[in-house]
Amino acid sequence: MTDDERYMQLALHEAMKANEIGEIPIGCVIVSRGQIVGRGHNLTESLQDVTAHAEIQAITAAASTLGGKYLTDCTLYVTMEPCVMCAGAIGWAQIRRLVYGAADTKKGYRVYAPQALHPKCQVVSGVMEDECKELVQTFFKIRR
Repeated sequence: MTDDERYMQLALHEAMKANEIGEIPIGCVIVSRGQIVGRGHNLTESLQDVTAHAEIQAITAAASTLGGKYLTDCTLYVTMEPCVMCAGAIGWAQIRRLVYGAADTKKGYRVYAPQALHPKCQVVSGVMEDECKELVQTFFKIRR
């Protein structure tokens, strides 16, 4: 198992926490120098806050842990391609590496704001894609 897979597994664990409370199952972890500095999962329903996405929760936690708003030495792992809002936050935080599982062809940043990330941000997609996609698809099948 690669480091990317290991951390994506932890992001999937966060997504499962969201699923257990009826939230769209998307999870995120942020890693700096081999240490997890932030975790998050969707809380939009629980908090009645459209901005309470997994990435935003994790970025806030990581900034608190590291004591600053710039996360230049960090990699963000998220189970689903970030939306435009989250990609903007990832860009403003100057995160240098983004790893995501499943693409979001309807709301993903690559369709609407492909330049939102910091110019030095490296993107890796498709890590544990099947597992990430299945979790979200199962969630919506049950609810629709």
